[in-house]
Amino acid sequence: MKLTIERAALLKALGHVQSVVERRNTIPILSNVLLSATNGRVAFSATDLDMEITDASPAQVEATGQITAPAHTLYEIVRELPEGADVSLSFTAADPRLEVRAGRARFNLPVLPAGDFPVMSSDGLSGPIEIDTADLIRLIDKTRFAISTEETRYYLNGLYLHVAVEDGVQKLRAVATDTRRLALAEMTAPEGCAGAPGVIIPRKTINEVRRLLDDAGETVTMAVSAQKVRFGFGHVVMTSKVIDGSFPPYERVMPRDNKRVLILDNALFAAAVRRVATISSEQSRAVGFSVETGRMTLTVRTMDAGQAVEELEVDYEGEPFEIGFNARYLLDLTGQIGGEMTEFRFAEHSGGAPMLDPTLVLDPTDAAAQYVLMPMRA
Repeated sequence: MKLTIERAALLKALGHVQSVVERRNTIPILSNVLLSATNGRVAFSATDLDMEITDASPAQVEATGQITAPAHTLYEIVRELPEGADVSLSFTAADPRLEVRAGRARFNLPVLPAGDFPVMSSDGLSGPIEIDTADLIRLIDKTRFAISTEETRYYLNGLYLHVAVEDGVQKLRAVATDTRRLALAEMTAPEGCAGAPGVIIPRKTINEVRRLLDDAGETVTMAVSAQKVRFGFGHVVMTSKVIDGSFPPYERVMPRDNKRVLILDNALFAAAVRRVATISSEQSRAVGFSVETGRMTLTVRTMDAGQAVEELEVDYEGEPFEIGFNARYLLDLTGQIGGEMTEFRFAEHSGGAPMLDPTLVLDPTDAAAQYVLMPMRA
C-alpha cells in the first residue's frame, strides 16, 4: 500500500473516526484505524465493537492495499504536521510498519493485519430515511441532557427515537429520561419512517452523531433495524448497535391536566437559580419555590452555609403553593429554552404540604418540545 494525501483531508478524516477508539483497550486491534487504499481514494474505519465510523478521502494511490495502525498516534502525528503538507503513507510486507512521511519528517508505526479488524454488517437495516440536518440537531440538543447515566437501568442510557402518531399525523419523536426528568422533542416524520422500529440509541452514539452533524450537509440519512442504526453524513458513515431493551411507557408520566400556569423570564430565572444555589456545594440541592399571585420566592437552605432567598416577578394568578426542584436540573432545562419566556404548568393541589406531582415545562416558542420535572422536597 502506498498513497499520498493532503494533510487537511487526512486530519479531517482521522478526526471523524478516531474519537470512537477507546484510550485503553484490552483488544489491541481496537486501538487501530483501518486504512483501505483503492483507486483514487483511501477509506478509514474505527470501531469499539458497539459502534463503527468510516470516512473516505481522495488520494493519489500508487499501490492499493489495507493495513491497520494506532488511531490516536496517527492522528496526533498528522495534527502536528505543517498546514498544506502532502503526507505519504506506505506499507510493504518487507517492513511490518506503516511509514508516514511529510517533508523531512518520517515516522514508523506498528501495524496489525487488516484481516483481524472487525467490521459491522448492515444486515436487516431499512432503506435510507432522509432527515434535514437542522431537524436532527434539534431533536438531539433538546433531549440528550436527560439521558440517564445510571448503568443499572441500561434501557435509559440512550435516546429513544421512534415514530408516534398524533391526531393522525406521524411524528419522529426523541425521548430521554433518567426518571427524575424527561425531555421530548418531535418533528414531522420524514418519508420512509412508516413501519421503522423504535430504537434506543446509546449515549455515546448520540454524542458522536451530534459531533458529526456539525460537518454534515443540509441532509443526513438514517437506516434502522431492531439491532442497529446507521447514519450517513455524505462520505462519513456511522453504524451502531442499539440498546437491547424496552423503553418505559413515558406517555403515562406526561402531565395532561396541569392547570396552574406560571410564566417567567427564562434568563432572569436561570440567573436567580444560580445565585441561590451558590451557598450549597451539592449540585442536587433543592431550590424551593413559594408561589403566589405575581411573585415567586426562591429559597435554598443548608446546615453549613445558611439560607439564600430571591424574589422574581412572574405571570401567575391562583392559589399560593410551594414546590421544590433540583437546582442543576432547572439550569439544564433553562438552557433548552429558545425564547425569552418559560412556561411551567403545575398540578392542582390542596393542603399545605409541598406538591410532589410531575410538572410540565414548555417553551412558548417551540410547541414540539416538552419537559417533565419531578419535584423534590426543599
